[in-house]
Amino acid sequence: MILSSAIQLPCGAVLNNRIAKAAMTEGLADTQGVPTPELQRLYGIWSDGGAGLQISGNIHIDADHLERAGNVFFGGQPDEAMMDALKSWTKAATRNGNHFWAQISHAGRQTMRGINPRPKAPSAVKLGLPGGQFGMPVALTEDEILNLIGRFGQAALHCKNAGFTGVQIHAAHGYLISQFLSPKSNQRNDRWGGSLVNRARFLMFTVNTVRTLVGPAFPISVKLNSADFQRGGFAFEDSLQVARWLQDAGVDLIEISGGTYEQPKLLGIEGMEAEETQTVAETTLAREAYFVDFAKAMKSELTIPLMVTGGFRSASAMEQALRNRAADVIGLARPLCVMPEAPKRLLGGLAMLPKVENQLKLLPEWLSGLRKIKAVRSIEGFAIQYWFYSQIYALGRTGRTKPTVTVFEALREVESYQRSWLKERRAAKA
Repeated sequence: MILSSAIQLPCGAVLNNRIAKAAMTEGLADTQGVPTPELQRLYGIWSDGGAGLQISGNIHIDADHLERAGNVFFGGQPDEAMMDALKSWTKAATRNGNHFWAQISHAGRQTMRGINPRPKAPSAVKLGLPGGQFGMPVALTEDEILNLIGRFGQAALHCKNAGFTGVQIHAAHGYLISQFLSPKSNQRNDRWGGSLVNRARFLMFTVNTVRTLVGPAFPISVKLNSADFQRGGFAFEDSLQVARWLQDAGVDLIEISGGTYEQPKLLGIEGMEAEETQTVAETTLAREAYFVDFAKAMKSELTIPLMVTGGFRSASAMEQALRNRAADVIGLARPLCVMPEAPKRLLGGLAMLPKVENQLKLLPEWLSGLRKIKAVRSIEGFAIQYWFYSQIYALGRTGRTKPTVTVFEALREVESYQRSWLKERRAAKA
């Protein structure tokens, strides 16, 4: 069984199996960005679950650019309390002998209005979503860009000093670095925009800065979109070229994903606009795993290990992807919200993980006709995501899932918690 085999990364680090707990947003930090005991409990449970690698949810480098309420963040130089909490978190998250990597990120224009109504981004291009949840961004200056690159590096060093065994630079899903990569959101005409070389400059400078600070033996991963799946956005051909540059720069693992808030391919949700088709050979595996065909196409030109996340549920598909060199590591996310011991179960012979998302509905049956409307389908898709947030809360707070909660109840719970968190944070800043 290839899933149970170890893999050595280019830096020399060894993952003891091919299953990774992929990054998911937890929302369990306090209003100062400090990891809570709930976050420690959650990752201890996941560590016991048997994955060879755990990747944290977003750890933001800027307190004013969070992806959601409850993110872990560095507001500057971490104090003793922050470092102690980080060390407690990493100790719990590695107690089963697995790796635990910090996903370092900046939300850019995908910062919700309640956190920052005027977020910074490559260009003043507003997120194309209804509802007014995101403000008009302000284009970053040259000095601000260089400062942020340095902050990515400092965040990586803080995480290394706190006991993380690696870092992942988040360059996917429409967050800041992904915004720089996309010609749709990056409309600059200086050295940070225009050609792919220029649009990738932020990412490549960040990788080099992080490597300089953490040293050659510390794993560095990059989460990269296979494509944005948006007209005029970051395309597969761009992604392949960036992956080549990342390999040359000494990155140890690339996680292949895709989509943005506007086109949430990562969640298997239909976006508001038509999906932009990408030219890549299709396989039967793609019926289950969203991005496996893109990874397979990349593997024909790359030697760097690739991790594929999104859609995997059957052990046979995971084994086939590994055997056919479509992936080197299999990322699992939502299944671990309902079955935290899923990696151990798979390695023990479990054939199929639960497809809980297929049974979740926001709308009652008598309103099912409304799903013909694209906006309604999109809203329901994000509401279902909140159901998984609710499971993460439950695991962190009680150590147990709560599978009987409805999507509507979960939606209310998450929104209530986020409002309370934001209110408390505003009061603390006043």
